Amino acid sequence: MEYPNISLVLPIRNEERYIEACVESIFRQDYPAEKMEVIFVDGRSEDRTVELLRGMQARYPQIRILDNPDRTVPYAMNIGIRSSTAPVIVRLDVHAEYMPDYVRLSVETLLTRECENVGGVVDTRGRGFMGEAIAAMLATPLGVGNSQFRTTDEDAYVDTLPFGCFHRELFDRIGYYDERMTRNQDNELNYRIRKSGGKVFLNHRVKSIYYCRDTIGGIMRMGFMNGKWNVITMALVPGSMSVRHFVPMCFVLSTLVLLLLTCLTRSMLFGGLLALEWGAYLLLDLFYSYDIARVKKWTFFPVEFILYPLFHFAYGTGSLAGLLALPKMLAGGKEHGK
Repeated sequence: MEYPNISLVLPIRNEERYIEACVESIFRQDYPAEKMEVIFVDGRSEDRTVELLRGMQARYPQIRILDNPDRTVPYAMNIGIRSSTAPVIVRLDVHAEYMPDYVRLSVETLLTRECENVGGVVDTRGRGFMGEAIAAMLATPLGVGNSQFRTTDEDAYVDTLPFGCFHRELFDRIGYYDERMTRNQDNELNYRIRKSGGKVFLNHRVKSIYYCRDTIGGIMRMGFMNGKWNVITMALVPGSMSVRHFVPMCFVLSTLVLLLLTCLTRSMLFGGLLALEWGAYLLLDLFYSYDIARVKKWTFFPVEFILYPLFHFAYGTGSLAGLLALPKMLAGGKEHGK
């Protein structure tokens, strides 16, 4: 196969902990190095991210560093895509490391499959005991629902996936990343791909390692913001999010409503429904916490048992906050980075 020139685009901001390992994994790729340019779009980092990158440019002249004054990911992606020189775009994340065949398999799949976007399976990992516990939680169906890119070992056409490999002309045809989307920009773009008649393909041999948050506060903040932006994204772009994204909100809302009704009416009916809901949830929590601890160490069990409800309540509460933020978000904003 004649491999095309490609542009790898990576949004970055304050990534000094991850940047070097990510860059090394990029330049261990078995894709022809002379056919790659690697574009880092920096959102005004306040740590040593850019300094470290500049230090690596001597070894890797394919690295380009661009400025993103707006700081968020969709702006970064649009800056990178517009400045790219290749017919194929590969969108990567600095919090990840990539298997040596990641880029080659992505490009080969894009060129041989009927699809507009190609992605792969993400192996979520954490640093330290708490990071490892959080990663284990996020790798289970209770943690992420039916998120195929985290749980599958089969090829499939899917609704969405992280990162991606695209023909450059796709963005001229359907529009660039939606710059309103501080989060969920991949979901929104993949929705437009599917809406335009294209397909999103997951190749299970395309593999990366993603490093999750490694503190309870960090994962709860992530859950809260993800929950908030799921609601905002669904309102701005109806159809772009799936039902699973709103399960935590329904769980939190039903808990609060049943608790309030129980207190106001002192009815056994509402109290019984609340007990039934939480009983079912805690049984699932117990099962998955046990399953993780059985494979790892038993010290993980109490941590996992606490992590699941903390994460789900942060996520669901974030979605409720998203409902309150909707009027302001719906009042304006750019579309598709045009």
